[in-house]
Amino acid sequence: MAEVTSRPVGKLALDPALVGRARELARRVGRPVVELARGHTTVSVERAVLRLAGVSGADPDGIPWVNRLVDAVVADVGLGHGVAVPVFDALAREQLTDVTLLAQQAAAGSVRFSVPAGRAATAARRAARRAVAVGVRRIDRRRAERERLVRRYGDPARRPWIYLIVATGDIYEDIPQAQAAARAGADVIAVIRSTGQSLLDYVPEGATREGFAGTYATQENFRLMRAALDESSRELGRYVRLTNYASGLCMPEMATLAGLERLDMMLNDSMYGILFRDINPVRTFVDQRFSRQVHARAGIIINTGEDNYLTTADAVDEAHTVTVSQLLNEYFAHEAGLADWQLGLGHAFEINPDVPESLRLELAHALLARELFPEAPLKWMPPTKHMTGDVFRGNLLDGFFNLVGTMTGQGILLVGMMTEAVVTPWLSDRDIALQNVRYVLGAAGGLHEDFVPAPGGFIQRRANRVLADAVGLLERIGEQSLLTAIAEGTFGIMRRPADRGKGLDGVARHEVGYYNPATEILEHSA
Repeated sequence: MAEVTSRPVGKLALDPALVGRARELARRVGRPVVELARGHTTVSVERAVLRLAGVSGADPDGIPWVNRLVDAVVADVGLGHGVAVPVFDALAREQLTDVTLLAQQAAAGSVRFSVPAGRAATAARRAARRAVAVGVRRIDRRRAERERLVRRYGDPARRPWIYLIVATGDIYEDIPQAQAAARAGADVIAVIRSTGQSLLDYVPEGATREGFAGTYATQENFRLMRAALDESSRELGRYVRLTNYASGLCMPEMATLAGLERLDMMLNDSMYGILFRDINPVRTFVDQRFSRQVHARAGIIINTGEDNYLTTADAVDEAHTVTVSQLLNEYFAHEAGLADWQLGLGHAFEINPDVPESLRLELAHALLARELFPEAPLKWMPPTKHMTGDVFRGNLLDGFFNLVGTMTGQGILLVGMMTEAVVTPWLSDRDIALQNVRYVLGAAGGLHEDFVPAPGGFIQRRANRVLADAVGLLERIGEQSLLTAIAEGTFGIMRRPADRGKGLDGVARHEVGYYNPATEILEHSA
């Protein structure tokens, strides 16, 4: 029998046994959270199911019919059985074929819901599954459509993909700006959501023109921007990707709408909403599991939010918490069916530039992420916390960020702006920022092949220390639980107890006989 060795590997000489230990601990920490998610549902999960079944539109006050329908079911029978069976039982009893019409009648108080038994329950389950399967097949068609377009127009010839943010608040202003950005070299266009949308427990309807520091995420806005970027793909001869957000109180619905409208990436982090929007932890973990199952089916790349931790916590002292979160995000993503090529795990260039050897520290952290997740298209975030308004210094700092990105083989490079975190960048700011990226990638795009840290040197020692600290933190979390660690402020120094936070009233434990046809389809036909 061959002797098993544990020789250091890669540019950082990481101990494979320690890497394996880190992943095993992440599984141990994450498994109880997955079991928790498997035993609960939320109003947004149930609304996503009904959206797949065809419910659409909104009432005169702008409240989606799907919200009205779920609220009516919950008022009559609660949430713990799921809404699919009560809804399709009522549809049969009322002799209707349109689920949106049923929602309208329920909102008017003319329909009552119950949990059927026997043959009526069996018939309702079958009808619900047939209706939801239609929505899932539409997502399948949109994925196949993306794959055809990528074959036709091609992907960018080099990595990393250049990721640029566009969001004016007005979708009709966003479109020409996004197309201009694509012409200037952007490969991925991200439309930032209007401030506070993550705390709305409904998805606004239609095209919107009045967002605040961003544009509302709606199905129609998704459709309009996707169509515009398809025009740009034809013009430029390369497929231009579109990103939005599957986070907040409507995470499952956003994921579903993204799949239906062929978005390519979605921001989808397992803890961002908990830490930075004070959304209840149980609500978030239940919602994120369902949303990632949809993303897996739709072929969407997720972007996780570890970069945000370093805006509230010190980027040197707390570097290991980023690694821990990346490992947990990887476990949760794999469990939900996502492949490695869909894991845009997040990290950021946020060390104070006045710290001695800051660039070498950034190289160590970025290369650690690259070597821990070699098949993942990592999303590398630019400096924001230490931007001062000095645009010359800021542009240089962004140049350092771009250089570290290419030296460490990052997959998705979010374009930094010299006015980041100071003012809303102008189009001219974006143009200068893209010039910076193009220059660095053009001059040093293959530097990853040549860059090898000195054996036993500063970068190797720092990366191995961060990994060891991450393993130590995972061991401590394993002795308690992930929910306890979050409550104690382990990540981003935010304390978020599991029995508090927004959206808790929209969570329910599964009752006997709970049925979700979407989960059934997504879990058994992957």
